[in-house]
Amino acid sequence: MKQETIDRIRRFSEERDWDQFHSPENLAKSIVIEAAELLECFQWNGMDYDLRHVEEELADVLVYTQNMLDKLGLDPDEIVNMKMEQNEKKYPVEKARGNAAKYDQL
Repeated sequence: MKQETIDRIRRFSEERDWDQFHSPENLAKSIVIEAAELLECFQWNGMDYDLRHVEEELADVLVYTQNMLDKLGLDPDEIVNMKMEQNEKKYPVEKARGNAAKYDQL
């Protein structure tokens, strides 16, 4: 995400004094709730969805995720790269390519 977007998210919460409500627990709950709303966009027909509604719900997930990163003092690049290293070990290309099986089933 661009720094100006991150700053805008931070400013939005600061101006409203909402940090007091942004405990890790509350933010985790909010991420799950918004992710469920994102899934709802595809509930009855995965091919016929409103892209604008998908964008709005996905944006909500991203905003709450940025708030949680800030609250916990985490660097998104660092944690994503750490997780990608784990995934690359669990799902080596030669075993996982074209295969949707879980890592312990490869």
